[in-house]
Amino acid sequence: MYLDINSSVMLKQFSFKSSLLPFSSHSRRSSSKLHRPIGATMTTFSTQNESTQKPVQVAKRLEKFKTTIFTQMSILAVKHGAINLGQGFPNFDGPDFVKEAAIQAIKDGKNQYARAYGIPELNSAIAARFREDTGLVVDPEKEVTVTSGCTEAIAAAMLGLINPGDEVILFAPFYDSYEATLSMAGAKIKGITLRPPDFSIPLEELKAAVTNKTRAILMNTPHNPTGKMFTREELETIASLCIENDVLVFSDEVYDKLAFEMDHISIASLPGMYERTVTMNSLGKTFSLTGWKIGWAIAPPHLTWGVRQAHSYLTFATSTPAQWAAVAALKAPESYFKELKRDYAAKKEILVKGLKEVGFKVFPSSGTYFVTADHTPFGLENDVAFCEYLIKEVGVVAIPTSVFYLNPEEGKNLVRFAFCKDEETLRGAIERMKQKLKRKV
Repeated sequence: MYLDINSSVMLKQFSFKSSLLPFSSHSRRSSSKLHRPIGATMTTFSTQNESTQKPVQVAKRLEKFKTTIFTQMSILAVKHGAINLGQGFPNFDGPDFVKEAAIQAIKDGKNQYARAYGIPELNSAIAARFREDTGLVVDPEKEVTVTSGCTEAIAAAMLGLINPGDEVILFAPFYDSYEATLSMAGAKIKGITLRPPDFSIPLEELKAAVTNKTRAILMNTPHNPTGKMFTREELETIASLCIENDVLVFSDEVYDKLAFEMDHISIASLPGMYERTVTMNSLGKTFSLTGWKIGWAIAPPHLTWGVRQAHSYLTFATSTPAQWAAVAALKAPESYFKELKRDYAAKKEILVKGLKEVGFKVFPSSGTYFVTADHTPFGLENDVAFCEYLIKEVGVVAIPTSVFYLNPEEGKNLVRFAFCKDEETLRGAIERMKQKLKRKV
């Protein structure tokens, strides 16, 4: 997009003021008088002899969406020298055996286009891992599609299986790409809000929301940003409603190996659900290789067809050497996953304990590498104002959660912290907050 031409332009355009929510896809709804329509936004382009102003251009289906909160927060972190506990990427590297497999693949000349839906070895490795995790046997050639990260798997599923006007149910708060991708697909979005302290699904509200007009439910467990894991009762209720009303499920399970207090359950494994479910996952979170963008979608053949059709015209194929390395990753022994969970549990304990000592009300996180906290004891008017203060005055980055809601008011008291950082970084952030962040109430 034109907004990303250089960071100085973007920071100027999206000045981080607590009275504005320029980065949120939702802010225009609640404070439209404070924002010019995107077609009227001016960006400066420098030429050899002059600077001219041109209105940025974007299709109507995307005009309410701005530069993502994650991009902006990372830029502000650098600008203010803040410790970044906002964006969910590790500040440590992935395992050597996976990186070495990628290097070997490059040296072996595996550098040209891969087969569109994945190299056969990776499709087989994904199917084998899925069988080990869920007990389901899938055909790697007909039911597994390799994508450029889980975000592309989500996009391919939405664009390949959702028609304009189709109703899709989302659980708020949600990963921000969900709404944008559904907007590109022309879907009608219906929201169900998960509320603290436990972010449980309001089952009666869900039952009332799902009708024969519902095309799909898009869900995420373990859940970003709250860390909630959907319980068996919740999943069985979703399954029953989907079967009764002939509804599809798109299930984002990228944090399945980061489940702490309970076992992860894939909804596709419930009776009658595989035939109506697209299960999406990726390599990045489990192996600390988020920059590789290796993801996949698993679905029965009649749904895989739509996913692959969209994938063919989105990216066509995914990085070949990284796919070969992913084969090695997915064949890792169970000891790797146990050690991963143990390491992240220790990091979570450091962050949660520290945040409580600082004065936050911290809500339970059963999975992912995120925790959500109530910032209101510190006296700022909303999550955006608090995160602005936290970056500029304290030197720590968190994510305001209001950007993850259809109605941003529902998230204004909450912020998200990531603990996918080394222990020194986590302790350093806590120490800064202890020194500079004071409770007001």
